[in-house]
Amino acid sequence: MRTDHLLIIRFSALGDVAMTVPVIYSLANQYPQLRIGILSRPYAHAFFDDLAPNVTFMAADLNKEYQHLSGINKLYRRLMAKQFTAIADFHDIIRTKYLRSAFLLDGIKVAHINKHRSEKRKLTSTKHKELFPIQSSFQNYTDVLKELGYPVELNFKSIFPPEGGDINLLEGSIESKEDKIWIGIAPFAAHKSKVYPLNLMEQIIVSIQNNYPNSQIFLFGGKEDELNQLNQWSEKYNNCINASALLKNLRKELILMSHLNVMITMDSANMHLASLVNIPAISIWGGTHPYAGFKGWNQTDENIVQTDLPCRPCSIYGKKPCMRNDYACLNNIRPEQIIQKLANILKSNYNNTSINSLKSKIMKKYVCDMCGYIYDPELGDPDGNIAPGTAFEDIPDDWVCPLCGVSKDDFSLVEE
Repeated sequence: MRTDHLLIIRFSALGDVAMTVPVIYSLANQYPQLRIGILSRPYAHAFFDDLAPNVTFMAADLNKEYQHLSGINKLYRRLMAKQFTAIADFHDIIRTKYLRSAFLLDGIKVAHINKHRSEKRKLTSTKHKELFPIQSSFQNYTDVLKELGYPVELNFKSIFPPEGGDINLLEGSIESKEDKIWIGIAPFAAHKSKVYPLNLMEQIIVSIQNNYPNSQIFLFGGKEDELNQLNQWSEKYNNCINASALLKNLRKELILMSHLNVMITMDSANMHLASLVNIPAISIWGGTHPYAGFKGWNQTDENIVQTDLPCRPCSIYGKKPCMRNDYACLNNIRPEQIIQKLANILKSNYNNTSINSLKSKIMKKYVCDMCGYIYDPELGDPDGNIAPGTAFEDIPDDWVCPLCGVSKDDFSLVEE
């Protein structure tokens, strides 16, 4: 009797391929006798190496060997030799439609993703917008598998063991973590409507450096102009490292991410990469919206940062330019909001030695000797441009009491 052999196709983009991983992992574990082949672009092997014993990755370079119709026919012949018994099209584009149609003509069972395009049009409509959560991509993928006879319950946590990826593989590139707080920042995305203003992101870097002196910031990006910006920050701030330029390898980046305390990211591939290694991600959303179904795996709503504007979302993927021409959805997000999310996540991990060492400094409150105003570092003083999480010792010397106007010298430590 021939063993079932399932082919799953998803060519791009990086974040969308990453979103298949929790589904494929769950499928592989719940159907250990099922042979599973993954067809994607070459970079995606980093997701599927060692994911499960019954999962095999196949790379297809659509820009070279398999480009044009002749290339797709060549790819089809290669796939037919694998003797697949079912085809799951997780992409539903022209290339995958052609492939699955050829398989169907050969009598092989096929199913394809429902992208819920009509619901997405309602979500982005300018005149009759309906703001409601659309079914997630994870559920869309599981629906395809169910149609093929493989219902799945999602039970994924990380592509690595609980202790994270093998940090020894980064030896010589990254120093030991020891008692440091490791924070990732991925400030870029494919489209302008998804990128937080870089001058505001730099304010976040400064705030982290001031409030968490025991922190190490790892910067992630990909394109040449992105790497240039990350290099500028890494040269300017001594707690910043351009991780992408240093590691130059997606698998190594995933290993590093698995040891972060938190990732600050856009609605981008890096949000999904952090999700794959079970790291909390503070995700910043501009022209897009989590309701479109692309929130990271197991990421919480509490860690989402977004503005409430009637024009949002204006786009599902962020390709459209701002109709207001001001990108208010991003510019109206204050750095303090993100710093507060960061403080909340770090505070929830006070059993971590590196955070414990900072607690005595960061959490101290000070009272104004003149009027009784209490400075609480958890709240900061947003009206005075003091971000939440700022220790009293790190407040600029020219700051004054927001109630009576006296200087820092007229404050005393609150004994608790």
